[in-house]
Amino acid sequence: MTALFIILVLVFISIAVWQMVKIFDLAQTGLPENDQVATEKDNTINAYLMMGFLAFIYIITLVCIVKWGDLPLLSNSASEHGPEVDNLMIISLILIFIVQIITQFLLHYFAFKYKGQKGRKALFFADNNTLEAIWTIIPVITLAGLIIYGLFTWTSIMNISEDDDPIVIELYAQQFNWKARYSGSDNTLGKANVRLIDIDRANILGLDESDPNAQDDIITSELHLPVGKPVLFKMRSQDVLHSAYMPHFRAQMNCVPGMVTQFGFTPTVTTAEMRQNPDIIDKVKHINEIRVDNSKDLVAKGESALDPYEFDYLLLCNKICGKSHYNMQMKIIVETQEEYDAWIKEQKLFKNSLVEN
Repeated sequence: MTALFIILVLVFISIAVWQMVKIFDLAQTGLPENDQVATEKDNTINAYLMMGFLAFIYIITLVCIVKWGDLPLLSNSASEHGPEVDNLMIISLILIFIVQIITQFLLHYFAFKYKGQKGRKALFFADNNTLEAIWTIIPVITLAGLIIYGLFTWTSIMNISEDDDPIVIELYAQQFNWKARYSGSDNTLGKANVRLIDIDRANILGLDESDPNAQDDIITSELHLPVGKPVLFKMRSQDVLHSAYMPHFRAQMNCVPGMVTQFGFTPTVTTAEMRQNPDIIDKVKHINEIRVDNSKDLVAKGESALDPYEFDYLLLCNKICGKSHYNMQMKIIVETQEEYDAWIKEQKLFKNSLVEN
């Protein structure tokens, strides 16, 4: 596949160079031997090539729809607001598809229909108010509808009511890992500042040790969430711009140095339930088949085989933040309330995690 890709790139580069040379030759109008003028035969060939390329576009589109048209990423949301985001995306894709079909047909058909012919003269008019009104009003109405729908969706996601008693969790980003800080029994995060980081005291997030609200905070390297319970994330960055991205929860928010951002959602599908999803089962099976094939080469070299892949929700960084950006992730486990309560009881409170000097 790589070799084919390289060959195609070289072919396209060669065609581009050839076309540039032709353009350069045509530009040399002062040379008497330069008499390259498109004939009716040339125009006819190019017109049919345009229709052939149109057919190619449609065939490729149909193949993609048949082979990959199930859009699994738009059907496996695991948050309460996920279906709204997916619905907005599907509407956008449908509109783009319809517009693409119409505009590409008109573009290529007109190139075919109005190809250069002897005796044919182009009709020219400076303006057409009716046409301009049509191609201005229709996009305005369409885009306004999408934007308004998107704003309502965004507002419903971001307006988190305190009456829902959401669990408050801080996501702390740094090159190149994540930390989660739970707000403890008082559900209030303690004050923190990067200037208060003290590695010798194991105060890795810079919590204010004198703040009573910080004493019961819990710092973890794994994110556990109870299913059906609203969660409000407060986000900080220690160094550069990061972006907390949780694809299955349709959640993303930048983590900006020097300020706190937030995002909230309610998880609706546990990790165990998502692992039983047919799409996820197929995905895991496919990944493990690739790992088995790759492991053969590794074992032949005397190295260890790859471990089998098991699905987990992930918190990823979606901003290029440095050389190890690709590996900046944290596992998310969505579980029942009972499992969550049992796990949180096993975690060490901030006041008990400090190291005495």
